[in-house]
Amino acid sequence: MDNQSQARSLMQILIGVAWLDGKIQPEERQYLAKVAQAHQLIGTDVTADPDLEALLAGTISITPADCEEWIQAYLGDRSIYDDDRLIEAISGLIYSDGDVAVAEAKLLTNIQSEPSSDLPNSQPLLAKVQQLYQNWRNKSDK
Repeated sequence: MDNQSQARSLMQILIGVAWLDGKIQPEERQYLAKVAQAHQLIGTDVTADPDLEALLAGTISITPADCEEWIQAYLGDRSIYDDDRLIEAISGLIYSDGDVAVAEAKLLTNIQSEPSSDLPNSQPLLAKVQQLYQNWRNKSDK
C-alpha cells in the first residue's frame, strides 16, 4: 500500500471512529483536519475527497464492525501493537473531545483481542492509548 493509500485508509478509520458515538464533535473535526493536513492527504480540506466527504457528512452509515474491518485491512498481517502511528491517531481522535464514549472503548477492546495481546509484555490497548494520551497532554502542558 503506497503512502497516499495508507493515509487515505487512516482517515477512513478515523472518520469511522469519530462516528462511533453517533456524532462527530467539533474537536474531532479539527483533529481530522489536522491529520489530513499532516499526511498531505487533501491539503487542509478533508472534504476535497468525495468518499471521505460522504463519510464525514454521515450519508454513509458506519458501524463498529466497519471500523474493525478497515483497521484489519489497514494493518494487513501486522498487529495493532506494531503500528504506533495508528494507535496514536486513534487515541488522539478519541481523546480530542475530552471524553471516551462507550462505543469507542468497545472498539478498542475488540481490536485489542488479537493473538499478540496474549504476549507477556503486551500492554492492553486501552491502557496504551491512555498512556499515549497522557504523554501527549504532558507535552502540550509545557
